[in-house]
Amino acid sequence: MKTNKKLFTRTITFSPLVRFFHWIRAFCIFFLIFSGFYLAYPFLIPEVSATPTNFLYASFRSFHVIAGFLLIAVSFFRVYLFFTSKSKGERVSAKDLFDTKVWIGQIKNYLFLGAHPHIKGVYNPIQFFAYLVFAILILIISLSGVILYYHVYHDGLGGILAYMFKWLEVAVGGLANVRIIHHIATWTIILFIPVHVYMVVWNAVKHPDGGADSIVGGYRYQEAHLKE
Repeated sequence: MKTNKKLFTRTITFSPLVRFFHWIRAFCIFFLIFSGFYLAYPFLIPEVSATPTNFLYASFRSFHVIAGFLLIAVSFFRVYLFFTSKSKGERVSAKDLFDTKVWIGQIKNYLFLGAHPHIKGVYNPIQFFAYLVFAILILIISLSGVILYYHVYHDGLGGILAYMFKWLEVAVGGLANVRIIHHIATWTIILFIPVHVYMVVWNAVKHPDGGADSIVGGYRYQEAHLKE
């Protein structure tokens, strides 16, 4: 009697820490975008009061700073995990970045002109390149954010950061240019997010063995081909 049952093998794709940091970073980015727009254009104004307690703008800026430093910390740990995680899938993916055949095969797959090419790690080369660019964007927005931070908070950590990064502020042409760079990086990340979500969902639908479920559950399920 024949059945339609299939057997699948389960392999870990992302460790619990990698998944945890992914969602913490996602939360930080969304909150930083929202609070950043408020700081650029305060669209909420508290009621006028004789008591000096309605410091809404200052509160937004404080939480923006907290989320910014949390994003920097998480990004540091994320880079550390990339090189040290027992799951080597991310590191192995770098090999496909220099494989022309895999690039061509993946482009054909995205254009519905061919099957998904065999990749060595968890990312195809286009994904890996996109995430590398995203990491550079995080670095740019973090450095520009640090410079903007020490121009508001001059003592303590602000003084230390000013000593460390004043040369960078001078190198890019001053504080006005830093602010422009910060805004450009923000808008680039805003454009990246919907494309990233679309491609993750697209991969999950077209190739059910991976995609969105991996970053939630951590595992990839692939059909096992048994020898008769």
